[in-house]
Amino acid sequence: MMDINSSRNLFERAQRSIPGGVNSPVRAFKSVGGTPIFMQRAKGAYLYDADENKYIDYINSWGPMILGHAFEPVVEAIQKKAVDSTSFGAPTQLEIEMAELIKSMVPNVDLIRMVSSGTEACMSAVRLARGYTGRNKIIKFEGCYHGHADSFLVKAGSGVATFNIQTVPGVTAGVAADTLTAPYNNINAIQELIVQHKNQIAAIIIEPVAGNMGCILPAENFLEQLRKICTEEDIVFIFDEVMTGFRLAQGGAQERLKINADLVTYGKVIGAGMPVGAFGGKFEIMQHIAPLGNVYQAGTLSGNPIAMIAGYTLLNHLKNNSAVYDELDAKGKYLKDELQKVFDEANIPVAINQVGSMISVFFTNKPVNNFTDASSSNINMFNKFFHAMLNEGIYLPPSAYESWFLSNALSYANLDETIQAAKQATAQLL
Repeated sequence: MMDINSSRNLFERAQRSIPGGVNSPVRAFKSVGGTPIFMQRAKGAYLYDADENKYIDYINSWGPMILGHAFEPVVEAIQKKAVDSTSFGAPTQLEIEMAELIKSMVPNVDLIRMVSSGTEACMSAVRLARGYTGRNKIIKFEGCYHGHADSFLVKAGSGVATFNIQTVPGVTAGVAADTLTAPYNNINAIQELIVQHKNQIAAIIIEPVAGNMGCILPAENFLEQLRKICTEEDIVFIFDEVMTGFRLAQGGAQERLKINADLVTYGKVIGAGMPVGAFGGKFEIMQHIAPLGNVYQAGTLSGNPIAMIAGYTLLNHLKNNSAVYDELDAKGKYLKDELQKVFDEANIPVAINQVGSMISVFFTNKPVNNFTDASSSNINMFNKFFHAMLNEGIYLPPSAYESWFLSNALSYANLDETIQAAKQATAQLL
């Protein structure tokens, strides 16, 4: 067992001044039990906690650390830029260069607006869709999480699913009524909602590869059918690429899955892990955002120079080193195949979903294609597995409803160490 006394002391102290002792609910370990681990520093594939325990990291700040922690070119760029000031509240040339870089990498983006988080990006994209169409209702999918704006907390995934919060106090009945939900990968449910609410739906928003109910892939032709419906019904099709953007390919899920959305949202990946986000898409729609149009959105820290230089440095490296994606795909598949062998040998039924550098292990003997499937998996067994892996120095997301994220800093030796840890862990599950 690892010594985590410092984390215990810090958690006790934190609870006296921070709600639940954490600033984001899933960090509290309430789902998996035990004491949350307080991190001190990170480098490459490793995290180091307050007791100097070392972990191989499969969270990577929930996705953006594609090249690992403290990637030296990013750190150096931040240090150099900080001398000029940490914020201006005025436009900079760097914002233009960042927008141009994103446009050069992502298909189907004419204009892009920087914001300060993935939540803000998704919230703003939906407001824009409503302003553009003159309609109020949106469709989201059960188990998908698009941030904590009111309209997204209806049947949401991520921390809401982790804490089994079905109804969120503070979300009004009116907001809930304008948020229609459907099971992921169920096109018939979408078609029924379209008929029931004809000419009332402004947008369909989706994680093209879900990461907030665990990693769940879109079924064959599902996204193509959604694209067709949105085109025929004049509905704005929004890809939430907070997790998939620049991770599954240079152009994100749009490129990898060969589907063009009308609007796309990003989060901290465009800041190399710093608090930032963006939404962009077709000129026809984006021209309705102020100051071009009347759909208002603003933010003092939008285009923050430190976040911009960090993100520009990371994305520019990815653009000029496309082999990173082949390497990540290979590592993701290797991890999936070897973990499957471990569970098969232990005679423990699992469904392992993986695409590129996103992967999840569900303790079930059935395929996992939606939130209902994910919820019916053995959550208690996942919790035991989580702690067994943690004791072996492997840091997984502390929830059965979150995707794991690989970084390219992970070596095959790290992957083999993870697989060996899984062998030790499965012995404790029997």
